[in-house]
Parts: sequence; C-alpha cells; structure tokens
Amino acid sequence: MRELTYVARHTVEWRETPDPKLQSGQDAIVAPVAATPCDVDSAILAGHGFLEPPFPIGHECVARVVDIGDAVTGVTPGDLVVVPWSISCGACENCRAGLTAHCTSVPHMAMYGAPVGGSWGGLFSDLVRVPWADAMLVPLPPGLDAVAMASASDNWSLSWRLVAPHLRARPGARVLVVARGSIGLYVCDIARALGAGDVLYVDPDSEHRKIAEGFGARTAETIEPIHHGFDVAVEATGRVDQLSLALKSLAPEGFCESAGNHFRPGELPLLDMYLTGVTLRVARDNVRNHIPDALDLAGSGLVTPERVVSHVIDWENLPDALPERRLKPVFVRDRS
Repeated sequence: MRELTYVARHTVEWRETPDPKLQSGQDAIVAPVAATPCDVDSAILAGHGFLEPPFPIGHECVARVVDIGDAVTGVTPGDLVVVPWSISCGACENCRAGLTAHCTSVPHMAMYGAPVGGSWGGLFSDLVRVPWADAMLVPLPPGLDAVAMASASDNWSLSWRLVAPHLRARPGARVLVVARGSIGLYVCDIARALGAGDVLYVDPDSEHRKIAEGFGARTAETIEPIHHGFDVAVEATGRVDQLSLALKSLAPEGFCESAGNHFRPGELPLLDMYLTGVTLRVARDNVRNHIPDALDLAGSGLVTPERVVSHVIDWENLPDALPERRLKPVFVRDRS
C-alpha cells in the first residue's frame, strides 16, 4: 500500500509499505475516505516541528472499516468510523479516567501521524491498523457527512472541549478566540451555538474573519489586551505573545485554554495571572473521551462545521496539494 510520508519542508511523497495486518483479535483495518490536516500538520509541513523527517503524516480522518479481528463487536466491515488521533486501549486506569491521550498500555504520546510513542503510521495512508478497535473507533452517526466530520479525530472534538464545558458551567460567558487556523473557527461556531454571550475572534487573515463573522462572532485583525474583558479565552496560534494577550484579557477567575503547539519558548504574564486569579490549561486533547459529545453537537443542526472546509480535493493529489497553504482542505476517495 501507499503511505504519505513527510520528507522535507513543504514536501511529502507516497512511499510503498506492506499492507497492515490484524495483529490481535481486537484489531481493525480501516481505509481513510476523508482525511484532513490538523493545524499542527501545517506547522510540521512548514518546517516548524521538532521531529526530523521522514515519517508518515496525518492524524484526522473518517475511514471505512475493511477487516476486524474475532473479538471486535462494535464495528463491522463497511462501517464509517472516526479514528482518534491518539492510541488508547480503553481499559487501563488512565483510559478509564478519560485520559485517553495518556494510555499506559502504549508508550507515552503514542499517536498517528508522528514518530512518537512507537510507529503507528499516518492517516493519509491507503490502509491503517487500529488496535483495540472497540475502544478506539467511533461509528459516524447516520446523517453526518464524512467530509464535514473529517476533523472529528482531533480539531473538531478538541474545539468542543475548549468551550463546551466552560459554557455549561458559565452560561452566557464571554469568549475570546485568538487563532490562526481551523480550531479557532470551530470554537466560534460551537461557542455561539451553546449560548456564549459574546465571541470575539482575533486573526490577521481576512478570509478567516469572514467565516467567524458568519458564525456570529465579532472579529478583529489584532487587539491590545482587554482588561477583564472575557470569562473564557482560547489561544490556538502557538505564539506565546498571543497566549499572553489572551491571559491579560481574562476576567477574575477566568479560564484560558491554549491549544497552540508551542514549539518556541516565551514569557507569560505571571503577575497579571496571579492578580486576576486565572487558570491556564495547555494541553493536547483526550479526544476519544469527547468525540461522542462533539458528534452529537454536529448532528444537532446548531452548528455548521462544513463551512470551515476550505477545499475538497481528490486523494490522488495529496503529494502536490497537501503542502499548499489552505485553511482546512479535505482529501477524499471513493466512499461507496
């Protein structure tokens, strides 16, 4: 089979590798049918990552089940499923606690699309082995489009987690979103749908701002810190100065979620944070725990994640098209 491999800055290529095989009765083999780059993939492709190529890339997709082990009961061949980005067994203490990104049955940080925690391949591949299929795979609910939900593996479900629990605890909360990619736009859609009292989206890209405005958010190209302006702030830029902006704009006891991949160091406004009494979480998502709720919201009719999809591109064009700068392209192949 072919496996899309990141080989150098702005360069990926198909490489032949043996077809994955079932290694236990709990495994499944899936074929991605709609796959999309995560915001961090864009940083990797631009050469800003910390991992040396070559390695298989991609960790967001909806796939079709091709084969299953004898012990798998939750999916059958032909089913469309969301494949979580991180590898998790569903049975260890961390998984049972919902910490699926910290599964103790695999090496730390085990995931698709990057050579950390073992070699699991990437989701821009013709075939992928999924261990513990009953624990990992989430069937795509009827009526949801695979293209619109290609990001449920990570960015869509992460975006749900960034704001939904806060709006449940603080109905009508004011939300600041400082972003550069799809995560921030998904957050705008979700925050407005769940009753945020105000959403301000900050991004220098005018096209991104137009999408955010379509979700009912106020927008700005850039801002200075807004003293006590927001109850919740979401930073998804990977830039410490923008994280500092978000933190300085929080109301007393406000909460800041940082979903940016901070490959470069910087200083945080610790005194401001102390005086305001804010909480900062910098975290990857325990995505398997949140996919069902995020899919439920997607099927509610309250949100329109398909509006963030910028391009729908044929699977065969991946090597040429993936390195090009686009907001949220989805690569598709025969879904019949």
